[in-house]
Amino acid sequence: MLSKTKIKFINSLYRKKNREQTNLFIAEGEKTIQQLIEAKYDFQTIISTEDEIDQFSNLTCERIKASKDEIKKISSFKTPQPVIAVCKQQIHLQPQPHSLKNELTLALDDIQDPGNLGTIIRLASWFGIKNIICSLKTADCYNPKTIQATMGAIAHVNVYYTNLEEYLLLAEQQTNLPVYGTFLNGKNIYASELSPNGIIIMGNEGNGISSGIERKVNHKLYIPSFNEMKVESLNVSVATSIICSEFRRRTIQV
Repeated sequence: MLSKTKIKFINSLYRKKNREQTNLFIAEGEKTIQQLIEAKYDFQTIISTEDEIDQFSNLTCERIKASKDEIKKISSFKTPQPVIAVCKQQIHLQPQPHSLKNELTLALDDIQDPGNLGTIIRLASWFGIKNIICSLKTADCYNPKTIQATMGAIAHVNVYYTNLEEYLLLAEQQTNLPVYGTFLNGKNIYASELSPNGIIIMGNEGNGISSGIERKVNHKLYIPSFNEMKVESLNVSVATSIICSEFRRRTIQV
């Protein structure tokens, strides 16, 4: 049975300040939770219907059987999943830029929408990108909407928060990594030379890449439209998928 105290505590984790104070977050759905188990996340609590609870018998955390009505009280889904977990956040040491010199890395400049962030994390996992460097104003990667959108990919991608402008300055000092960003006055991505390693910056949904970060970009790219009836812009997660796909396509040995 799910107590009123436990319900209140779990619901408190939907607020960022409480996630930060406790270093905990909520994950919903069997697929996402199994991905976190495989990535060796620590679990504080598993709440599940009676039909599902036995598959988590190997976990040493608290396990609570709950009814569908009880689960509905702690779920963010319109149609609640039969399994919800309270997990410990993983704390990673921020990588020094020189350690990324042989990798492709994403950097996010004030991405605001948790769903966009979650989709970008999922894309990073799909395209084999291990690290995402976020500005301090980027959405919280442990927001339940972000976790939901990652579909478990949060278990395979390291997400860091830092002063992005200072980090890019350090990257400039430590490495000769190319820094890419998309701009309306950039060069057509399909006609540009692309490196198999470097930092790709994705900008804010409404304002794009900020002026301070723009000064650190040494390769401006543009995704062309092939329709005369141009839309105003691409969604940032859609643009990320196009860019990552094109970068990875160049590394395929034909």
